[in-house]
Amino acid sequence: MNRGKGQPPAIKSFFNSRALFPLATLVLYGVVTALTPEKALLALKSSMNVLLQMVIPLLLIFVLMVLVNLSLKPAKVAKFLGKGSGIKAMLLSAAAGIISAGPIYAWYPLLKDLREKGAENSLIAIFLYNRSVKPFLLPVMIAYFGWIYVAILAIMTVFASFVVGCLMNLLLEKRS
Repeated sequence: MNRGKGQPPAIKSFFNSRALFPLATLVLYGVVTALTPEKALLALKSSMNVLLQMVIPLLLIFVLMVLVNLSLKPAKVAKFLGKGSGIKAMLLSAAAGIISAGPIYAWYPLLKDLREKGAENSLIAIFLYNRSVKPFLLPVMIAYFGWIYVAILAIMTVFASFVVGCLMNLLLEKRS
């Protein structure tokens, strides 16, 4: 569909509007409510549960973003997480990924903000990769698989995150 050409400005702005998705959702809920009210209520309850589960992590990340914006200047980020930041930054990124909690999608805005301030792509990749190592789950894993397996898996995961981080930098440098 060729949106925008030959259409009045009101229609053009409607298609470019951020209200399109919420409006479509409301229309869909209205149609479902008219056809099967029980299923619409079930869907609404399910949507509210997801929203409630997202509110606390999103608020936490919002607060972290505000603190990052107030305390970190682009020059500082470039120094600690920018090009040539070295092994210390990689280890810090890995440790941050390991201790981070909450759903991954809640971290995306903060990571985007850090990237825009000059953080290297490799460090963001390392952070995301190391989210799979969860210290609070290690005792359960040890109980099921044994400590040797879990230790090797955790060490290899961290090592692989460094490899993936380096590959991300190589691939994204070739692209630009």
